[in-house]
Amino acid sequence: MRKCAILFALALFGCGLVFAQQPAAPPARTGRKVPEAKTRQEFNDYTTAYAVSGGAQMEKAADDFSAKYPASELKAFLYAKALHEYQNENNPGKMLEVGRKVLQLDPENTIALVLTATVLADGLDTKNPDPQKITEIRKDAGHALETVDSSFTPPANATPEQITAYKKTLQSMAHSALGITALKTGEDQAAEQQLQSAADLNVTQPDPYIWYHLALAQDHQEKYPEALVSINRALQYAGNSDLADLVRNERKRLLMKNGFKGDEVPNQPPASSPPTPK
Repeated sequence: MRKCAILFALALFGCGLVFAQQPAAPPARTGRKVPEAKTRQEFNDYTTAYAVSGGAQMEKAADDFSAKYPASELKAFLYAKALHEYQNENNPGKMLEVGRKVLQLDPENTIALVLTATVLADGLDTKNPDPQKITEIRKDAGHALETVDSSFTPPANATPEQITAYKKTLQSMAHSALGITALKTGEDQAAEQQLQSAADLNVTQPDPYIWYHLALAQDHQEKYPEALVSINRALQYAGNSDLADLVRNERKRLLMKNGFKGDEVPNQPPASSPPTPK
């Protein structure tokens, strides 16, 4: 399971909360209602729960708070914090479980939509993909793309550039989930389109995972020059990750498909275009 690049997520999960007896906060830029605590005790208990660290501990704190305040508008933020903690721990099973809890409370939560779709797509069985999981991926990722502009509430101090970059990251991850799902269900043309969109959106932190799967989608369509360009980009960004060996193996195949012989293979060609055979 890859670790997803979620920018300043903690600030997002905790932003915009007010105590009902305090002066009202400025309206969220998206027009979404600012969640409120009904009493000072609820607000204090929320603050205490939100300070907990660790996925399991944070989830328990959210469960305890929800049991004490079943009608609270703040429950989703605590489960969203638990989702973030499980993401940091690279625990996809719990990310999926808690992400679904967030969506039960806040169906428009873009981060939960994107992360649940990503976890499901990454874990989808290529040989026998589960139709229910495919439906959930497409529903969540599609809804994230539809609502990111209307549902995303940025921190008050976020710059326009940060907001734009964050939205692009979420959109890139949603397209990536759709693309990987299409790749695993044999829809290579659709996979290429979605993964190319994901790569185009993610320019500040290029994801080798996206470029690798884009190369596979192009390879399956026998678009070998384009696939070699993509795999070179994957190799450029993969570093020493677990993905690197898969990238190198795919690149060897694509070099051969593009007319290279073993003794002609360069160490590392430019990422922008495939090398020209001798």
